[in-house]
Amino acid sequence: MATPNYGYEKRQKELAKRKKKEEKLKQKAERKTGDGAELTPNEAAEQAASAGAEVAPESPEA
Repeated sequence: MATPNYGYEKRQKELAKRKKKEEKLKQKAERKTGDGAELTPNEAAEQAASAGAEVAPESPEA
C-alpha cells in the first residue's frame, strides 16, 4: 500500500490559500477604486504579479 504524500497535500492547501487571498485583495482594490470596471487580462495579470510580490517568499521545503 502506498503511503500518503502529506507534503503534496500541504503544498496544494497553501496554494489554494494564497490564490484565495490574492482574489480577496483584488476585489478589495476594485471596491476601493469604485469604478467597478472589468480589467483586461493584462491588467489582471499585472495586479496578480504585484500582489504576489507583496507576499513574503516561502522557504524551500526540504
